[in-house]
Amino acid sequence: MKRPVVAIDGPAGAGKSTVTKLVAERLGYLLVDTGALYRTIALAAQLRSVSWDDSQRVEALADELVESQAVAMVRGDDGRMRVLLEGSDVSDRIRTQDIGQGASKVSAMPGVRSALLDMQRSAGKGGGVVLEGRDIGTVVFPDAEAKFFLTANTDERARRRVAELTAAGKPVDTEQTKAEIIARDTRDSTRAAAPLRKADDAIEIDSSALGPDAVVAKMADVVAQRSRG
Repeated sequence: MKRPVVAIDGPAGAGKSTVTKLVAERLGYLLVDTGALYRTIALAAQLRSVSWDDSQRVEALADELVESQAVAMVRGDDGRMRVLLEGSDVSDRIRTQDIGQGASKVSAMPGVRSALLDMQRSAGKGGGVVLEGRDIGTVVFPDAEAKFFLTANTDERARRRVAELTAAGKPVDTEQTKAEIIARDTRDSTRAAAPLRKADDAIEIDSSALGPDAVVAKMADVVAQRSRG
């Protein structure tokens, strides 16, 4: 049986990170969180006082970091993917709401996407991987054997995000969070470089009324079918 490349795309707050982790665990596949790479570039820019709106400097920084192999994804002792920036584990630092907004901005820059493309493809070559992002099935792995587009309505995505941040001890305003999600949807879907969109051959799953286990079961069934194909 072959081990497919599994591509999971979708907007912010749709549950991609949770579902991707569970699908990888269920299948015994490697998890590659490509969004974490863009968050890491955003963090690196912030640490160097480079504005997220300064495309020229951000793109140059991305080239520099990739060329020097200063950004890396490794498997931690707990089996989870960890992200390193110049040797330091930044897996938790990149998960703030602020860095998420920065990632949305830098990911719209063609030079940043180009710098990270080979890194993403290298991580997924050979199959047996689950990758999440916004352009995995359309750009990074257009020939992926199993493609999904995971979505949910805006109110539900905002509710999930607020719950996640509150649980982490970072209380936020629901309406502000909803507004930020809408703004991010607009940026991600209208950017010139690899905009967020559903691949023609992707299976769309609306998780608004579904728990993670139900979504994972649907995806795992499809991957099992493609594995036999």
